[in-house]
Amino acid sequence: MWVRSTMAYRTSFFLSTFGNAAITLLDFVAIWIMFSHVDVLGGFTLPEIALLYGSSSASLGLADLLLGNTDRIGVRIRDGSLDTMLVRPVPVLAQVAADRFALRRVGRIGQGLAVLVWAVSQLDVEWTAGKVLLVPVMVLAGAAIFGAVMVAGAAFQFVAGDAAEVQNSFTYGGNTMLQYPPTVFAKDLLRGVTFIVPLAFVNWLPALYVLGRPYPLGLPGWVAFVSPLVAVAVFVPASLAWRAGLRSYRSTGS
Repeated sequence: MWVRSTMAYRTSFFLSTFGNAAITLLDFVAIWIMFSHVDVLGGFTLPEIALLYGSSSASLGLADLLLGNTDRIGVRIRDGSLDTMLVRPVPVLAQVAADRFALRRVGRIGQGLAVLVWAVSQLDVEWTAGKVLLVPVMVLAGAAIFGAVMVAGAAFQFVAGDAAEVQNSFTYGGNTMLQYPPTVFAKDLLRGVTFIVPLAFVNWLPALYVLGRPYPLGLPGWVAFVSPLVAVAVFVPASLAWRAGLRSYRSTGS
């Protein structure tokens, strides 16, 4: 329904999609300007950071397209409109994700993939079959990890009432962090995003394997290939937390 509504005004859709891509691309423009003054950042060149930026942006864009509206669950909890979703013969999570589905968000995916393709074409890397396969797997697994974090954040809103900004700090904030090399961050932060909220598996670990660089925490090289397993491992507790949140929900009575 939302897609049909959006496409009823196609010029508006294309303009909003282009605008969405252009606005998100400003993050990379800032990085580009930075490299007009420096040759490397944390030991990484511009194409190497572009690999991080493009993969992270494409992953978040895909997760945001499919599950980005879960951050609105707090509003529905407060005004009681979640009740209408509970009586429909459709999973509540699917309804929440589809609520006000914004197809224009493909703009973020497109600009992320464009930067990623440019980075791959510019990298001085000895490509193997494993590295070539790892690039699309990295984007898809990263999207799944971001999606799991979104579901977990939505579940938390059943307790907090409205914690959309907390959820966004891990998704959009995490995306901003992953656009830069791990060498510029403190090791305590790296441990947190590796072993607690495993955002490092979105792109840092796979990308460092592609680039032939070691991870600052000294993890073995094979961890670059476990991102899909990490996505599953994160989705299991996130889905359980979501179910627990639904069971604890009490209507406003309005």
